[in-house]
Amino acid sequence: MIDELKNFVADGIPACKILVVGDVMLDKYYFGEVTRISPEAPVPIAHVLEVRETLGGAANVAHNLALLGCQTSIIGQVGRDNHGEIFLSKLKSLGVNFSGMIQTSKPTTTKIRVISGHQQMIRLDFEDASELDISATDELLKNFSAQLPNVDAVIISDYGKGVCTKKICREIISACRAQKKSVVVDPKGDNWQKYFDASFITPNLKEFNAVLPKKIPNVDAEIENSARKVIDEFNLRGLVVTRSAEGLTLVDGEKISHVKARAQEVFDVSGAGDTVIAVFALALAGKIDSEFAAYLANVAAGVVVAKVGTYAVSRDELLNAL
Repeated sequence: MIDELKNFVADGIPACKILVVGDVMLDKYYFGEVTRISPEAPVPIAHVLEVRETLGGAANVAHNLALLGCQTSIIGQVGRDNHGEIFLSKLKSLGVNFSGMIQTSKPTTTKIRVISGHQQMIRLDFEDASELDISATDELLKNFSAQLPNVDAVIISDYGKGVCTKKICREIISACRAQKKSVVVDPKGDNWQKYFDASFITPNLKEFNAVLPKKIPNVDAEIENSARKVIDEFNLRGLVVTRSAEGLTLVDGEKISHVKARAQEVFDVSGAGDTVIAVFALALAGKIDSEFAAYLANVAAGVVVAKVGTYAVSRDELLNAL
């Protein structure tokens, strides 16, 4: 298995074409040191030493795909603002096709974090999470329809910021099924009816529990049994449940795989779900068996959680981890 995955990562990824649709964000980090308290109010003063801007949300999924060498396209919403300009310039530098992006009067979703050492001091969010209006919805779906014939698989990355509405998700999934293309969903909230008929959904344990009648513990048998019920309820091919320190579980028909996390120091789990869905969908697009795809996604996630902040794994890092 390892040799097959190494060959795929080294040589097979560049032939894959993935389209990401979802809620895109810009993540800004101010790294500094705190040595004193403000005389103006009892709050720490952070002396900023470094500023970092990265792609977040659905755009972090695209970032992972691009660094791995995949031919990547993305569709989402940005504002006509400075954060939007920064965001689009970063996609351009990665070689991601963003011709399907739409611009609206809503601001570009941006999260600003101030960090001292490994401790996050405060986060500032700039966003309007209302659903896209009819005009923006029609434009987005038109752009999606134009790009779907040219890709191998589609990822829906739902962060609850207004792009992944029921109408948009239903039409995307229906079109993918009609063209026999895999569509993998990173869910948000408890309304999974909008993901009905998807190929795979990749929730973390908290997101998985949100659609269950009763909360379950992080135990193999409980996850497996509940996954089968959810697969039947929403007519899915399968589920990939990410389980933090317990790794992840794949349920795909008769295939059951509990992939254990690698023992290591975990700094930050933010963005790990983006990496999992990116690598899993990429492997499926490359005709890799779902069990191997889940294993590869878990290896990639192990690289990401050892980093601080939103992080995208590169092809060399993934090969080294394998």
